[in-house]
Amino acid sequence: MTNLMQENQFAGLALPNRFALAPMTRTSAEASGEPNLLMANHYEAYAKGGFGLIITEGTYTDDRASQGYANQPGIINDGQVAGWKAIVDRVHEAGSRMFVQLMHAGAQFQANRYTAQPLAPSPVAPKGEPLGLYGDQQTWRVPEAMTEADIRGVVDGFAQSAVNAVAAGFDGIELHGANGYLLNQFLSTHFNRREDRYGGILENRMRLILEVVKAVRVAVGDEFPLGIRLSQVTITDPDYQLPEGEAGFRRLVEAVRDAGVNFIHTTDGDVRRTPFIDGAQSLADVVSGVEGVDLIINGSIDETNVQDLANTYPEALLALGKKALANPDFVQRLKDGKSLADLDFGMLLPKATIQNELAWREKNAA
Repeated sequence: MTNLMQENQFAGLALPNRFALAPMTRTSAEASGEPNLLMANHYEAYAKGGFGLIITEGTYTDDRASQGYANQPGIINDGQVAGWKAIVDRVHEAGSRMFVQLMHAGAQFQANRYTAQPLAPSPVAPKGEPLGLYGDQQTWRVPEAMTEADIRGVVDGFAQSAVNAVAAGFDGIELHGANGYLLNQFLSTHFNRREDRYGGILENRMRLILEVVKAVRVAVGDEFPLGIRLSQVTITDPDYQLPEGEAGFRRLVEAVRDAGVNFIHTTDGDVRRTPFIDGAQSLADVVSGVEGVDLIINGSIDETNVQDLANTYPEALLALGKKALANPDFVQRLKDGKSLADLDFGMLLPKATIQNELAWREKNAA
């Protein structure tokens, strides 16, 4: 039986335990994209609650079309970097490490202070409807297809944001290649209808991801922890599957490892779900079978299965989202044998902001 609370090595970094806070959109930064005191208190609470690694919400990477939500934080200018540095310092003081998740919204674009026009692989909107938890937009805008100049701008934005992340004191970087955002869109045959070197076969559809990984690796150097979050599904299409199946996903995992990532963060509705059109493994199973890359798992993890999952994936970190929202001190409560609450989604209404969460907590504490 593996010890979840024991200090461990991950991506060359010493962590106090195997618990990570999963990245969760909170849309609570200033309108300018600068992180604020509200966010600092929010992230510090998880560090004080025992999470060894804190992963930020998706953070935008340029002043063109990367921002996806109003009040989303960025990391593209001095004010935003300073805001993040204040948060990282407090997380460090509480004894945890912190990674920034770098994200380009692509077609999943609900608000952007720099432009009204989303950019994506092809002029194809997401399935379903925009997320009411994160904004008031009623329908998805149809994006413009990216030119090669736009694609170069995306790569440059990720690379410069990575440099800024180092300046802010982050301990590592996670690229957002999951859940239907831009890097995931290039992989998707729903979003990507291109006929150039970025479309068609899987090796072409993964090209942008590999260019971003390589550029960020050069920007931060060989030793800095760098990973990517991967999924098949998107936030509005829970049924999407790569046409290349399990074998194609393994090719992707090996390719990003060879391009320079230290870790892969898999996310799905359930860690153990077998989501491929062929094959009998989960996303986490595939990654755990590839040498030379560390693993974070995410998907329906709670107090009832953490030990079993830790035994199944003995080297992996366990990233919690909903259960962490309900219990910012989840790790400490688990360690002490105390009861744990389930998430009441009223906490996230009418918008999934930190302000509304705090108002819910105050009301329910009365």
